[in-house]
Amino acid sequence: MAAAQTFRHTDYALQCSAKALDNGWFAPVLVVNKQVWPSRPRTIAVTCGERLSEEDAIESARAQGVEWVRNYG
Repeated sequence: MAAAQTFRHTDYALQCSAKALDNGWFAPVLVVNKQVWPSRPRTIAVTCGERLSEEDAIESARAQGVEWVRNYG
């Protein structure tokens, strides 16, 4: 797995990364962690569309993380 980037959205930290696939593409990976008590990291299932670059997969994970916080946070 590649280097992760952490983004802040309201009271949440979105740790976004990309997982390399066998065909040379990348899949987004998202872990959401609330920054106030009680906090526990949650790995969120994201739409696993294949991306051509690591940056695209990370951006996709970030966008889906923001949407998750809006809907469930």
